[in-house]
Amino acid sequence: MGRPVVFRQTRAGAGGKPFTLLKLRSMSEQRDSAGELLSDSERTTPVGRFLRRSRLDELPGLLNVVWGDMNFVGPRPLLPETIKMKGEAGRARGAVRPGVTGWAQVNGRDELSIPDKVAFDVEYLERQSFWFDLKILWMTLLKVIKRDNVSH
Repeated sequence: MGRPVVFRQTRAGAGGKPFTLLKLRSMSEQRDSAGELLSDSERTTPVGRFLRRSRLDELPGLLNVVWGDMNFVGPRPLLPETIKMKGEAGRARGAVRPGVTGWAQVNGRDELSIPDKVAFDVEYLERQSFWFDLKILWMTLLKVIKRDNVSH
């Protein structure tokens, strides 16, 4: 799938502060004849599909939790330029630390459109509580066991 095995990418954290997100690499860097990256589905390798289905690609993100960049539960961390494109909804997501899992992930993950993901993230901000986070963690565990809502 390429090196390094641990994929690093700058994402927006709480307050828009950038941090380096860690994940296991699940895609190759294959490009077409024009030098453009192929689609995600074309670049995702068989090992990468397994990592994504099992959510094992997220394990290095636990270091981001230990380092204080992320929480276990919260809106997924987006690229800084994506936050800017989302305007006020994007900035609102930055009121809390991003999470390894979140309300959007347990309600559709890859099957949701970007606007739907943002709507779930905003709903999470409105409903955020210890008990709601526990519910999301429980739902995440069930999704991992059932391998639901993964398109790659």
